[in-house]
Amino acid sequence: MKLLENKVALITGASRGIGEAIAVKFAEQGAAIAFTYLSSDEKAKALEVRLESLGVKAKGYKCDAGDYKATEQLAADILKEFGSIDVCVNNAGISKDNLLLRLTPEQWDDVMQANLKSVYNLTRQVIKPMMKSRSGSIINMSSVVGVRGNGGQSAYAASKAGIIGFTKSIAQEIGSRNIRCNAIAPGFIETDMTHYLQDGGAEKWFEKIPLGRFGKTEDVANAALFLASDMSTYITGQVLSICGGMSV
Repeated sequence: MKLLENKVALITGASRGIGEAIAVKFAEQGAAIAFTYLSSDEKAKALEVRLESLGVKAKGYKCDAGDYKATEQLAADILKEFGSIDVCVNNAGISKDNLLLRLTPEQWDDVMQANLKSVYNLTRQVIKPMMKSRSGSIINMSSVVGVRGNGGQSAYAASKAGIIGFTKSIAQEIGSRNIRCNAIAPGFIETDMTHYLQDGGAEKWFEKIPLGRFGKTEDVANAALFLASDMSTYITGQVLSICGGMSV
């Protein structure tokens, strides 16, 4: 039997990068996939087709996870279409890096809404059906920057640190209902968001990483699979760093 057989997983921001890798990994292990995206209908459709080719039901929903009303409708639509939400991966997020004196209030608010408010929105929606079924796993995507900070990323770091505090608090609130809530803190992972770091000069970043390389999206997807599956039924309120040793 596959690790996520008969499970329904909701993954936000899944049309590319880490979110896409998680969606594929979960589908390979038998989960039906509901995912959100914000921009490219073409990429979303392509992912639907790819997931369905793995033998599972899949559907993309165009939704701004930072909009509470939109997530309320999203959850209702998914429950109607799939019948349950057993796993929720809050992965959607953005980065607007700048030194604090150059960071505008609008940029700060944009990052907080996309990265932190979205986690509140979706978690509040999915715990309702999870409480009814007395089971579930919520996985929130933080960052190693949320653990250790980074110059020029105050908004991003604050949002990701907020996710960690939120995760630990929610784990205490819903543990009695057999619902787990954990966070993953990726380091430098090879995605579109880190592509500029890899173009000439990647060696200087490698010096900060004990394992001496950037991670792969599959490294994060493997961790998410562990936290989503029954292999981690006694783990909640934790932060799993996938960073090659950066946070040591």
